Amino acid sequence: MKVLFSERFSRSFQGAPERVRREFGKQLGHLLRDLRHPSLRAKKHDEQRGIWQARVDGGWRFYFTIEADTYHLTDLMPHP
Repeated sequence: MKVLFSERFSRSFQGAPERVRREFGKQLGHLLRDLRHPSLRAKKHDEQRGIWQARVDGGWRFYFTIEADTYHLTDLMPHP
């Protein structure tokens, strides 16, 4: 699988705390190896638009779509 980062994701990532950016790197590795890795807790966030949500840590999530062999990362944000 490949990964593409949207401009929105890149801005969100740059604005995130350092610890979240480090943890995201670890979670991205898990995503690239196995979408079903338990620490990701990946699930469809919006079935109609094909948007997935995965966990960075207890308070942050990242959002993405899957198109062919590519993960399109769209946003990174605190989880309410």
